[in-house]
Amino acid sequence: MANPAPQAMNNKLATQPQGRFGRLLHNIVRYRVLLLMLLPTSIIFFINCYIPMFGLFIAFKNINYVDGIMGSPWAGLDNFRFLFATSDALRVTINTVGYNVVFIISGLILSVSLAIAINEVRNKLASKFFQTVMIMPNFLSMVVVSFIVYAFLHPEYGFLVKHILPMFGYSSVNAYMHPNAWPYILWITKMWHSIGIGSVIYLAAITGISEELYEAAVMDGASKWQQITKITLPLLTPIMVILTILNMGGIFRSDFGLFYHVTLDSGALRSTTDVIDTYVYRGLIQLNDLGMSSAANFYQSVVGFFLVIGANALARKLNRDTALF
Repeated sequence: MANPAPQAMNNKLATQPQGRFGRLLHNIVRYRVLLLMLLPTSIIFFINCYIPMFGLFIAFKNINYVDGIMGSPWAGLDNFRFLFATSDALRVTINTVGYNVVFIISGLILSVSLAIAINEVRNKLASKFFQTVMIMPNFLSMVVVSFIVYAFLHPEYGFLVKHILPMFGYSSVNAYMHPNAWPYILWITKMWHSIGIGSVIYLAAITGISEELYEAAVMDGASKWQQITKITLPLLTPIMVILTILNMGGIFRSDFGLFYHVTLDSGALRSTTDVIDTYVYRGLIQLNDLGMSSAANFYQSVVGFFLVIGANALARKLNRDTALF
């Protein structure tokens, strides 16, 4: 008796669409519901991320409002020279990269640590309370945060200046005139504002880890620290690497509100708080040059793109499973 398996396989292959276009059409029909669900997000993404790419050529034009964007003369690379034409360019670049590197590394460590700590809270009500409290600062704009920081650092009435510093023998101090203190102030503000929402991502990943792994570890006599180092952290490594790679793309960008509003744009602080975004913003307020603004944004985007590619290549070389693509 003939084996029916080869015949069934031949019939199945015969019903499969032939050619690339046929397979594409077949998959569209097959996954039409999922594609329909994806459509609104795709449209929003296209409108907000792809259509604006048309304006990249503005970075290479000397824009004037008489001739319009299309009719304005080409400027070549002159707009890019604005970023490197002064002695301040190196300083703001170092500040931008330095702050972002510290924010990425410390944010990763603190977010993961906070997620693990909250996961160890066995009381569900307390766990939800801690999550809510930690996430809330992320929903405050930097304008509001700047007032909170000012309430602590006001030279006369600030809580820190009036109640805390006198305990250590300091009298009234105007923090907005001491640039060396602001790397620490900005770091504390940034961490308070962002690690809560970052920990939620890692907490979601932790809750997805099978409890059987921890139960087996307990049976083998593993301590809580060994469970964290041998199970939790290794399984969190892929998401940690992916988020770090994505953050690398913004290493030449900075949180404008943090460096502009929180510092009150104090001239005395610019040696340690001035970054590319604030530097370009102040310069372009005076020059009102759209081409230079676009050149700065284009420069940051290109550098960020290559940093993401490089970071992903390094991650793929070290461990292919942790790479983003």
